[in-house]
Amino acid sequence: MVRMNKQIFKKIEVPLRQQVIDAISNSIDAIKQLQSPASLVFIEAAAHQLANCFQQGNKVIVAGNGGSLCDATHFAEELTGFFRHFRQALPVIALSDPGHITCTANDLGFEWVFARGVQAFGKQNDIFVALTTSGNSPNIIKAFEVAKEQGLFTIAFLGKGGGKLRGVADLELIIEGFSTSDRIQEAHMAAIHIIIEIVEALLF
Repeated sequence: MVRMNKQIFKKIEVPLRQQVIDAISNSIDAIKQLQSPASLVFIEAAAHQLANCFQQGNKVIVAGNGGSLCDATHFAEELTGFFRHFRQALPVIALSDPGHITCTANDLGFEWVFARGVQAFGKQNDIFVALTTSGNSPNIIKAFEVAKEQGLFTIAFLGKGGGKLRGVADLELIIEGFSTSDRIQEAHMAAIHIIIEIVEALLF
């Protein structure tokens, strides 16, 4: 139950209330895209790939910029820690170390920050996962190039038509119809939680 001071409640204007309702509806619409046949195939395939990767003793590397980096670290901690029930830790690295990022950006350029991380940690049959709502982030594009060169399986969480990364990854999810990143990221995180739930069911 939500309690609110009556004086504050009276100050809420109708246009603001409608904006809230519209925002909630848009968020629901974004997440509903996960029910499409293509999204269901993506979720199931991504979960199986991750589970197989862990079973074979390999690891996952995750990257993203800004809010997508926050989602990448969230993805990683749900697997290195645990999601719903205590179980074995799973090897996932989010490329978020500030020392590495600032060193690489300063010496080589920001477009190299994730590619160098993949070069450092990525081995054949590992998985590289990237989140980019535009699909056009130069540092993510370069990281995919390196991941493929090193024999990693690749997964992309995209939006806005997929951008330059459309069709590049082995598996991709594209959230369509939103010009801003927030709704896309909300759908990405819902998909990530579901994938992790399935990974745990497959492994444990």
